[in-house]
Amino acid sequence: MDSFILISVILIWLFILIGIVNIYKYSIEKRELKEYIEEVTTEAFYFGKEKKTSRVSKVIARLSKYADDFSNLGERINFFSETQDLEETLKKAGYPHQLTVARLQGLKIVFVIIGFLMGASSVILGLPFSNIAFVTFPFIGFFLPIIWIKQKAKERQLKLRQDLPDFLDTVTISLQAGAGLDQAIKETIKHFQGPIREEFSRLMSEIELGMPREQAYSNMLKRNDNPEFQNFIKALVQGTRLGVPVSTTFHIQAEEIRKISIEQVKEKAAKASPKVTLITSFIIAPTVMMLILGLVVLNLVYGDNSILDAL
Repeated sequence: MDSFILISVILIWLFILIGIVNIYKYSIEKRELKEYIEEVTTEAFYFGKEKKTSRVSKVIARLSKYADDFSNLGERINFFSETQDLEETLKKAGYPHQLTVARLQGLKIVFVIIGFLMGASSVILGLPFSNIAFVTFPFIGFFLPIIWIKQKAKERQLKLRQDLPDFLDTVTISLQAGAGLDQAIKETIKHFQGPIREEFSRLMSEIELGMPREQAYSNMLKRNDNPEFQNFIKALVQGTRLGVPVSTTFHIQAEEIRKISIEQVKEKAAKASPKVTLITSFIIAPTVMMLILGLVVLNLVYGDNSILDAL
C-alpha cells in the first residue's frame, strides 16, 4: 500500500512537471508566432511596397550602409532616443525608407560624423562663425534623425486623419450594398493610397493569418496615436460587442471626424487673426508711415518750393 501511494505521488509530480514544461513551450512558441506575424505583416505592407525612388530615399539608402555599422554605438548613446521610444515613433511613421530602430540609431552617429567634418571644413576654410559651427554641427547631426522621424510620424498621422472620413464613407456604401466588413475593406483599400491603405491592409493580413480581430484592432491602436482614428477603432470594437450595425458606426464616425476637422479649421483661423493684426500693427503700418514720411521729407528738400530754395 505504501509503495502504491509513493508511486502515485511520483506520477502526479511527473505529470505536473510535464505540464509545466509543455506550458512553457507553448508560451515560447506563441510569442515566436506573434513576432513572426508582426515581422511578416510589417515587411509585406511597409517594406514590400513599390514606391518611386526619390533623392531622399537614395541618400538615406547610401547612409544606411554606414548606419548599420554604427548601430550598436548609437544604441548605447541613447540620449533622447530610447530604443522603445524610437520603435513607437517608427510604427507611427510607417517605417519610412525601410528604416529599422538599429539603423536609425546608427544614423545618429553618421550625422554626428558628417556634422564634425562640416564644422572642421568650415574652420579650415576660415568661414564666418566657423568655431560655432565646429561645436554645434555635431549636436545638430545627432538630433536631426530624431526630429526628422518624429516629423514624419506627425505628417503620417495627419494624413491618416484626413483620408479616414472618405474611407469610412466608401466602406459604408459597400456595407449597405450587402458586402461583409472584411470584403468591403478589401475592396475599398484598392482605391486609396498612403497610410490609410497601409493600416487597413495590415489589419486584414493579421486577421487572415489567424490573429483575433480584437487583438488586430489593438495593434492598430498601438501603431497610431491620432485621436480621431483611435476613437473610430474603439467605437468599432464597442459596436461589434454590442451588436450595433457596422455601417451605422462607420457613418457616425465619419460625420464626427468631419465636424471636428471643421472646428479645428475655425480655431486655427481665429488664432491667425490676432497674429495678422500684430504683424500689421508693428511691421506693415510703421513701414508705410516711414515711406510716407520719407516722401514728404524728399518733397520738402528736392521738390518745388523746397526748403533749400527758401534758404
